[in-house]
Amino acid sequence: MRQTIVAGNWKMNASKESVNTLVLGILSGMADVESKVIVCAPFPYLSQAEALVTHSQLHVGAQNLNISASGAFTGEVSAGMIKDFGVGYVIVGHSERRSLYGETDAIVAEKVQIALDNGLTPLFCIGELLEERESGNTEIVVSRQINAVIDLVGIEAFKNIIVAYEPVWAIGTGVTATPQQAQDTHAFIRSLLAVHDSDIAQSTPILYGGSMNPENAEELIGCEDIDGGLIGGASLKADDFLRICKAG
Repeated sequence: MRQTIVAGNWKMNASKESVNTLVLGILSGMADVESKVIVCAPFPYLSQAEALVTHSQLHVGAQNLNISASGAFTGEVSAGMIKDFGVGYVIVGHSERRSLYGETDAIVAEKVQIALDNGLTPLFCIGELLEERESGNTEIVVSRQINAVIDLVGIEAFKNIIVAYEPVWAIGTGVTATPQQAQDTHAFIRSLLAVHDSDIAQSTPILYGGSMNPENAEELIGCEDIDGGLIGGASLKADDFLRICKAG
C-alpha cells in the first residue's frame, strides 16, 4: 500500500513573513492529515522552514541542486549544502528547469544520482509538452526521460525515488489533465518500471503535477496509480494546500 504524498513547490515565491505565515498555517491543520507532506522552499528560506517544522510531521525539500560537490559555480547550491540544513528532499528535473535552463535528460539523471549519493530523496519530474501530447508522443517522451535515470542509477534506486508526472501543458495554465488522462500516463510509467522489477514498480510513488487544486485533488488522487501531487500555486495558500493534503 503506497502512502499518499503531497509536495508543495513554492517556486520563486517567498519572504520571511510569508514563509512563517504559510508554514505555521499548514502546521495548524496537520492533526488529521494522513499523507506525507513536503514543502519545497527557495534556497534562502530552507533554514527558516526547517526550523519551523522541527518535531512536526511536515518535511522540507529544496527545488534544485548542482551536480558538483563544491567549486567555482557562482550562484549554485550543492547536495551537501542542502543536506547540511537537515533537508531530506529535492526536486529534480522540473519542467521549468528543463525548458528555461536547458537541463537535458542526461543532466537530470546525473542530478538524481547526486541526490541519492547524498542521502536526499529526489522528486524526479517527467512530462511532455503540449505539442508532444497532440502528436501522440507522450509515451515516447516519458519513456526517454525515465529510462535515462534507470540507465544511470538502476531500478533498485527507485526504492528511494519519488516520481512526479507533470504534463507541461497543464502547469500554471489552469488546464488539468482529466483523471483518465493522468491515470493512463501514471499506469504507463509504472509499466516502464515493471519491465525491470514489478515489486519496485508497485511500491514507487508517482505524483501528479499539473494544476492539482482543492477542487480536483480527491478525484485525481483517487485514481489507482496516482499517489499524491506536486502542487504549485495552491501550495502557497495554507487552507488550499491542506485541503489537497486531506484529499488522500
